[in-house]
Amino acid sequence: MGKDPVEELQKIISESGNIVFFGGAGVSTESGIPDFRSVDGLYHQQWDYPPEVILSHSFFVKNPEEFYRFYRAKMLCEAQPNPAHKKLAALERTGKLKAVITQNIDNLHQMAGSRKVLELHGSVYRNHCTKCGAFYDLEYIKSTRGVPRCPKCGGIIKPDVVLYEEALDSQVLREAVSAIAQAEVMIIGGTSLSVYPAASLIDYFRGSYLVVINRDPTPRDSMAQLVISRPIGEVFAQIQE
Repeated sequence: MGKDPVEELQKIISESGNIVFFGGAGVSTESGIPDFRSVDGLYHQQWDYPPEVILSHSFFVKNPEEFYRFYRAKMLCEAQPNPAHKKLAALERTGKLKAVITQNIDNLHQMAGSRKVLELHGSVYRNHCTKCGAFYDLEYIKSTRGVPRCPKCGGIIKPDVVLYEEALDSQVLREAVSAIAQAEVMIIGGTSLSVYPAASLIDYFRGSYLVVINRDPTPRDSMAQLVISRPIGEVFAQIQE
């Protein structure tokens, strides 16, 4: 019988001082946030328009009412960090984990205590007026109905979430590339690696151990030194700092 994969992961983590984590929706599904692309995810539910159309820049501009109807119903989820978020934050406190690079927009890594979080797709916790640039937090958005407008100038408020047709933040990308290129160990977790350009960041990894933790196969499994096909929260709950 082969060695238990979680034991192998523990050994890799214990012996490394430069780890980077790259995560996707599967990290948050165990906190109750729906996955976009799973069988019962957002892309398989019925709306007047496909979710990828609603969550596009042009749709937001042309039809902010319908955008916000979907956004409030499906993107603003009440959730708490799970064992994966908490263990990653703990590994950062020990100095082993240098960065969390996430495709998620839910702020759960920060809620768990992670400090170096690179949000490739932005965050629902930050919102800005499209006219004057004034900042508004999530609580303000929740306190409004319909299309939230800036009380200072009347402009429409937009969440700092990277929509379809929008570019990723160049500074966040540079920091992510730098962290990945310098890492000794890269752990990919809870992502199908099907969203680009985010998934292409993996190409910058030059370290010793590539680990993939995902319930379903990914395009990078054949390149990895360790593949664990289990829920990520279940795996990290067994890891010691």
